[in-house]
Amino acid sequence: MRIGYACLTYGNITSNFKTITKKTLTVENLLKVIDHNLNALEEIIDYNIENNLDLFRITSDLIPFGSSSLNVIEWDKIFGERFHDISLKILDSGIRVSMHPGQYSVLNSPREEVLTNTIDDLKYHEKVLNLLGTDNSSKIVLHIGGVYGDKKSSIDRFIENYNKLENAIMDRVIIENDDKSYTIEDVMHISSKAGIPVVFDNLHHKVNNCGGSDLLWIDEARKTWLKEDGVQKIHYSQQDTKKSKGAHSFTIDLGEFKEYMHLNFRGSLDVMLEVKDKNLSAIKVSNFVRSSNINKLEVEWSRYKYNILEKSPKNYNSIRQLLKAKEQYPIIEFYNLIDISLSLESTIGNQINAIEHVWGYFKDIATEEEKKKYFGLIAKFKEGRNTSNGIKKFLKELAFKYERDYLMNSYYFSI
Repeated sequence: MRIGYACLTYGNITSNFKTITKKTLTVENLLKVIDHNLNALEEIIDYNIENNLDLFRITSDLIPFGSSSLNVIEWDKIFGERFHDISLKILDSGIRVSMHPGQYSVLNSPREEVLTNTIDDLKYHEKVLNLLGTDNSSKIVLHIGGVYGDKKSSIDRFIENYNKLENAIMDRVIIENDDKSYTIEDVMHISSKAGIPVVFDNLHHKVNNCGGSDLLWIDEARKTWLKEDGVQKIHYSQQDTKKSKGAHSFTIDLGEFKEYMHLNFRGSLDVMLEVKDKNLSAIKVSNFVRSSNINKLEVEWSRYKYNILEKSPKNYNSIRQLLKAKEQYPIIEFYNLIDISLSLESTIGNQINAIEHVWGYFKDIATEEEKKKYFGLIAKFKEGRNTSNGIKKFLKELAFKYERDYLMNSYYFSI
């Protein structure tokens, strides 16, 4: 079982994507932002390789206005070498990338303008995946679209429009059930007519249920995947209990995931997590699925420890004790303590305690000016005249200046 996540690396300081508005759209800005975004994508691929994450959904915003005539530059040619460099890493590592057009790409729209824009958008997504040197196992995920007052006609229109697509796009498109209009049964019907691989989404099925177990529909969807389509993919997410039905949870609860994985799946699966904390949950789940080495948890602890210290010194000490049993792999207990801690409100005393631990990396090497600034920020914080964010920002600057990799790799400055 391979695990992945979508679009962004949560808590990663430098791998953010940028965008452009129509107001700021110039050739110069396009060149700068595309260059930045490709650098960010390469950083994310490097990150995924380092952390053994096998699936990644590339943001549709990689190339601003990529499917629009407003983007007048030949970005595929200008940045061809950059795409090639990234493609080598993707191919060498075996990472499976995909894309998922946004809500305005609707293949069954009755409006000609919307359909034209959707096809242009699909061409853009196919071009990106092609430039990255991927084969047809790197897919473009689509929802069916709207109902428009007549579900049968809308389904027929989707199939008709799909069959008009270029073969290169058809070879990449896969379809999934949604949480409002099209159940997994509807999507399987469309697949039977058009020969499109189906992605089963567990939370969408829970919300928009047509009967039948997850295991049943995963088995049925498996039959729609041909060898050239790659390993069957599913989308997995959990309900945020504090939000409306269908809202993704902030993080993956490993206990709940463990129960789900006991469904006795009958074949290989690629599992794309749809979760707010992105890569953090992907690493958590990957460590559960693929590892029994406590060193993996110790690496995770080095990333989380100061976040936990500022939330709950008690849980901080509990996790330290948990990791002392080197012959064990207490992964469920470890992540439960982390998840519980991160959900807590932090007191000023606990925040200062964590800040002082981090300051310990610099107290003997900081300049007099830096020491003065630090103690001034701390004094204001204690008096309630600022938040800890300003102190963290300053400590992050010191971490980069003094090349303290341990801190730069932690989540303390990011989550």
